Amino acid sequence: MEMIGGKIMRKFLAIALASALTLSMASGCKKVDEGSPAPDVGSAPAGDAAAPAADTSAPADNAASGDVIKIGVFEPQTGENGGGGLQEVYGIRYANQMFPTVNIGGKEYKIELVEADNKSDKTEAVTAAQSLISAGCSVVLGSYGSGVSIAAGEIFADAQVPAIGCSCTNPQVTLGNDYYFRVCFIDPFQGTVMANYAAQDGAKTAAIITQLGDDYSSGLGNFFKNAFVELVGEGSIVAEEQFQTNQTDFKAILTNIKAANPDVIFAPSSIATAPLIIKQARELGITAKIMAGDTWENGSIIENAGADAEGVTLSTFFDEGDTSNQVAAEFITGFKEYLTSIGQDDIIPAVSALGYDAYLAAIKAIEAAGSTEPAAIRDALSTLSYEGVTGAISFDENGDANKDMAFIKVIENGQFKFLKTVTLGE
Repeated sequence: MEMIGGKIMRKFLAIALASALTLSMASGCKKVDEGSPAPDVGSAPAGDAAAPAADTSAPADNAASGDVIKIGVFEPQTGENGGGGLQEVYGIRYANQMFPTVNIGGKEYKIELVEADNKSDKTEAVTAAQSLISAGCSVVLGSYGSGVSIAAGEIFADAQVPAIGCSCTNPQVTLGNDYYFRVCFIDPFQGTVMANYAAQDGAKTAAIITQLGDDYSSGLGNFFKNAFVELVGEGSIVAEEQFQTNQTDFKAILTNIKAANPDVIFAPSSIATAPLIIKQARELGITAKIMAGDTWENGSIIENAGADAEGVTLSTFFDEGDTSNQVAAEFITGFKEYLTSIGQDDIIPAVSALGYDAYLAAIKAIEAAGSTEPAAIRDALSTLSYEGVTGAISFDENGDANKDMAFIKVIENGQFKFLKTVTLGE
């Protein structure tokens, strides 16, 4: 296990968090039957899939209806981040199969998942969030994608319904929002991890590619930049390029990067964009190591980029080879069987494990609160501590998980291969 020096990390976090502050569904609800395997709704970004019809039968209050308590699933199942969102949904659905009920004051309540597709879009995210509030959800899980999470944050806070993010890593998701929590690490740490890895691997110069207007991409890119400069020195960032949402031709910005001749390219982006950047970079003869964050841990990137994906390095939250944790060991066995049952490959994405952990947080908070009332569940979350698939989870004063470890993986022989873990050190 590799450790990042505490003095460097503390200094960087102060700079990075200040920088982050300056950077900155007509969707329906779908009930999932917990008693049978959840339907496979696809594994690729399905932008042409029809949105589920709105559920208008639910009461407009937040109390449990009868012996049922509703947990909202606020995730992109279509659009640019649909592939990653579905992976998170699978983790949540599996958790619901494993824990379909919750005990409140000695009474057993069935947990009903209410899914709202935010379509990877900030405007749709607001509509999706509102639909979950109207459906009477007592707590909400999600979302994959920091931008949509930030966009919906005020909706959850105003309604006083707690939300638990699974993999939304931008600091602004929870900052100033007493009703948003998350079970993942955040981008100041992730950016530092990747900058540290690049520097220790011998990189003296770096180029950064980010998506204009995307909170995750621009935020993580900025954290990497600050950390790399701190570690390597002024002038070490030799190129910074931005691209538009839905852009498919990256040759102009890659030509600029090729001229700068960096040792590494850090390109945090969506799953859909990743293989295009990778393939076009190699087509132009760029040999620099390509690196990214957690969103790139998706098999479709390897499928679409082919041999060009070899050597790509990324940071992530979990490795299925780590069975030191009993909760993780049990999850790995059961979730592989679940994935096979719904027609998916039995490779476990880290975001699925986080989806499972977010569901665990919700039901443990409900039990601790002894209530279906959202405000009581929110209060219980603030003092919650439990063992999840991705490690011990508790929340700090911002609602962020107290996590200090990341996994570094490389694409090798068409597979994600674990390299090392990185943790904070004093």
